[in-house]
Amino acid sequence: MAKVLKAVAMERCIGCYSCMFACARLVHNVLSWSRSGIRVRSLGGLTAGFEASYCLACPKPACAAACPSGALGERPGKGVRYRRELCLRCGRCSHACPVKAIWLDQETGEPVVCLHCGRCVPFCPHGCLAMVTSAETSH
Repeated sequence: MAKVLKAVAMERCIGCYSCMFACARLVHNVLSWSRSGIRVRSLGGLTAGFEASYCLACPKPACAAACPSGALGERPGKGVRYRRELCLRCGRCSHACPVKAIWLDQETGEPVVCLHCGRCVPFCPHGCLAMVTSAETSH
């Protein structure tokens, strides 16, 4: 079974954005919120809490089906894999994602999506994120 990212305890999130910076730096080699596969946002002020937006590892992902070049493809287990060299930067994947978890980078036009690598998990100081086997997820 493949492992996938899951926000397991967002009630503990303080909105520090460490997970976003870790993803941008370790996966995309930049320090920019716009290139993070996970997005944390406030639900309406500090007391309302935070939510995490990321790829939910859909079986038969709509984003991969919408990709005309095969740059996004179904990952064994769940989720998608991204092949930059095949990407046309057309944005169809972003429009097809049912949970709006694919963002287009403003500078490059490339899709930014969670690849379920887990690099963000150890940077969350409150244990809000975890890698779980795809059988444990319930989307």
